[in-house]
Amino acid sequence: MAGKTRTAQDSMGEVQVPEDAHYGASTQRAVENFPISGQRFPSRFVRAVGLIKRAAAKANASLGLLSQELVEPICTAATEVATGKLDEEFVVDVYQTGSGTSTNMNANEVIASRANEILGRPRGEKEPVHPNDHVNMGQSSNDVIPSAIHVACATAIQEDLVPQLKRLADALESKAHRFDRIVKIGRTHLQDATPVRLGQEFLGYTWQVRHSVRRAEQARDALLELALGGTAVGTGLNTHPDFPRKAISHVAEDTGIPFKEASNHFEAQGARDAAVDASGKLNAIAGALHKIVNDLRLLGSGPRCGLGEIRLPALQPGSSIMPGKVNPVIPESVAMVCARVMGNHVTVTVAGQSGHLELNVYMPVLAAALLESISLLANAARVLRERCVDGLEPDEDRCRAAIEQSLAQCTALAPIIGYDRAAGIAKRAYEQGRTVREVAEEMEVLPKDQLDEALDPMRMTEPGLPEH
Repeated sequence: MAGKTRTAQDSMGEVQVPEDAHYGASTQRAVENFPISGQRFPSRFVRAVGLIKRAAAKANASLGLLSQELVEPICTAATEVATGKLDEEFVVDVYQTGSGTSTNMNANEVIASRANEILGRPRGEKEPVHPNDHVNMGQSSNDVIPSAIHVACATAIQEDLVPQLKRLADALESKAHRFDRIVKIGRTHLQDATPVRLGQEFLGYTWQVRHSVRRAEQARDALLELALGGTAVGTGLNTHPDFPRKAISHVAEDTGIPFKEASNHFEAQGARDAAVDASGKLNAIAGALHKIVNDLRLLGSGPRCGLGEIRLPALQPGSSIMPGKVNPVIPESVAMVCARVMGNHVTVTVAGQSGHLELNVYMPVLAAALLESISLLANAARVLRERCVDGLEPDEDRCRAAIEQSLAQCTALAPIIGYDRAAGIAKRAYEQGRTVREVAEEMEVLPKDQLDEALDPMRMTEPGLPEH
């Protein structure tokens, strides 16, 4: 261990920890036991643990179990954790004990040390504030860590993901209104289909994102029940019966989210079904964004030899060998985010069903995957809006030129002249390299004014039957 150290002690004996660290022996053992990824818990998770520890101290004080002399420095130290001031003290790898006990003890030791420091004692002291007896009073890692998962993820969804999705939906809807009179060819199976308005396409994307907002809110709501109060196995041993209600009310007040005590503590600690449910909603959001950005890549392909119906913002040179090439870098970036979120959902699904009897033992990796998905989706939605959607423009000439060449225009003739006859026109037009209009005029299937009305592209973008 580099640098100066001090001797810390726990139930297993003595261990050397960095001299300036607030954490103690339990944390140091975890650091030495799990040198796996170098990946620590996200700061939002650490801050959720701080909120829970502060709420617990307040609840225990109100129940007469924790003296005012101790509750004030504990709450001050826990607030420093909750506001990120002590993030560097949380040093345990994500890939640790499956209950997250190492991180819970990391928090207990840091808060106790800092509280004692506030009381004028040396850093790392366990008196008068003890990590287990006071900071962890009425708690267990087995109810703190699942509660922190729910608090961290629900707040991240509410504060980060939902606002960014709403802004993206608004940006897409603004484009939909701007593009509403631009008629273009529709495509199904990547083949020509009947005309649509560019605005209609973008309104479809708008509603994918609006539904994603609803799914994000449902994901948040799936996480409202907290396991706090179940202690080791869900029975509530060593905690006051009123502790969970009081503590959780403080968490709800601090976050503005209506957290509540778990309906059943055995379910809340043995299973992680709510987290899997929330991850499933995030997976659906990733699917929606993936569809949208792939469409934008197709619509903007070219610029001369692709579809080229929209122009994406040119942000950076696209090739080290082809001068002038510009690639759809933002849609590509967002697509990769979606792939990662889908992979995280697999991780959460596997972790979520790994509840052995009274405790799930994959909680750290579940928490890391779920929080990463929320953060990635929020950032991707913001970047997609700011760096792509806001700056994209239509190519109206390109849109207009493709419509007259489409054989799918025969669809509008079918209700008037019959499917088989319309199909014959399409076949002849294709074989002769001519337009549907030219062949239909030559065959005199309809008077010219009626044919022009039937083949009006704008009319084909609305529901209804043509006049016979």
